[in-house]
Amino acid sequence: MPAVQTRTPGSVEAPKQFSQPSRKGKKAWRKNVNVTDVAHGLEELSEEIIRGGVIREKESSELFAIDLKGDLGVSKKIPQHAKKCLKADEILARRSSIPAVALRKRPGEKTTDGVLSTKRQRTNWIPYKELTRLRKVADGHHSIILEAKHATYDAWGAIPMNKDEKLYDFLPTLEIPKKPKSMKRNPISLAANGKTVPAIPKPNGGYSYNPLSTDYEARLAEESAKALESERQRIVAEEMERRKQDAAARSAAEAEAAEERADMSEWEEDSEWEGFQSGVEDERPSTKQPGRKTQAQRNRIKRRKEEERLAKHKAAMKLKRTQEERIKEIAHEIKDQEQEKASLAGDNSGTDNETDVTRLRRKQLGKFKLPEKDLELVLPDELEESLRLLKPEGNLLKDRYRSMLVRGKVESRRHIPFRKLAKRKLTEKWTHKDFVL
Repeated sequence: MPAVQTRTPGSVEAPKQFSQPSRKGKKAWRKNVNVTDVAHGLEELSEEIIRGGVIREKESSELFAIDLKGDLGVSKKIPQHAKKCLKADEILARRSSIPAVALRKRPGEKTTDGVLSTKRQRTNWIPYKELTRLRKVADGHHSIILEAKHATYDAWGAIPMNKDEKLYDFLPTLEIPKKPKSMKRNPISLAANGKTVPAIPKPNGGYSYNPLSTDYEARLAEESAKALESERQRIVAEEMERRKQDAAARSAAEAEAAEERADMSEWEEDSEWEGFQSGVEDERPSTKQPGRKTQAQRNRIKRRKEEERLAKHKAAMKLKRTQEERIKEIAHEIKDQEQEKASLAGDNSGTDNETDVTRLRRKQLGKFKLPEKDLELVLPDELEESLRLLKPEGNLLKDRYRSMLVRGKVESRRHIPFRKLAKRKLTEKWTHKDFVL
């Protein structure tokens, strides 16, 4: 019987016939024939199939490749002092290219039970009539024309219909959201004259990148006047703050001087001895001679005077603050009355058709003030004659956001860069105790 052998690349022996000394006798029977070489060859063949295919059947291009550049990452992938793994781990890490055998038994495609199946109507095909209709719809020929209508569904007033209410009666009922009262009200405009502000106000000629000389000069003069007015108000506020600090320092000095005078008067009272004063002598002494004050009495008198002085100072400061607040309120009331008169006069005259967005009312929506509008003005030395040298200005996102704030759609908010995060507790795991020898 010929043996199946594999020629290894290092073998130098010539092929030869398997030597069997005799075919006579009991040892020469088929069950006693030596098939170790055949089994070894079959095992090598199966291993090659598992690794990806028989090497003899593959072409040279699949087995070899010419490397012209080299791989610089080989030293990183394969370290020099690599730790050898166990043989068991190496065997378990091998993966066969042959898919696993299915665990369930599946009948073949042509295997039947011998019983003829009855003819059934096919349900996976489209009738010719339906196919014709779909082709017409694809070409744009619709048999039914749908008209777009406004939605009449109210998200706040819809009542949910629960079909399984009797089945799941143990579950809590869904609460219908209540419609807020503010949804029925119109947004309040922040303009000073109270008119409705357009979403996108129409800019005048001074905002153009290539404006007329008259429009540009008028807008430049207006913005310059605004800048001068803001600077004047800043200087006036600084002067008022300085005067307030000087008055506070002066009042503190006067209080210290009054305290020193009170201490001196108390010392003069204590200097009296047995009814005698400096420079005054009586012929006969008084019937009842006063005794000398103790240290506790002096401390008590001193504390009482200090409390009286503090109470007088607090009352004076409180009266001053109330007067200042009243002055501010009166000034704001007069200013509001003047603005209302001006707005009424403008409405009656009919000349002011456009809403002035720059002037806003004093009481704004929300706790925070409205952000100032960016100054979109090009100085005379920055004007360009060519549009190629033009630098675009402004931000559409900021403009839209400020427009919503001015129209009263949303409230102004303040950006919080560092929000409060949840506290985290750091613990050290005890994995260092799980050591293995």
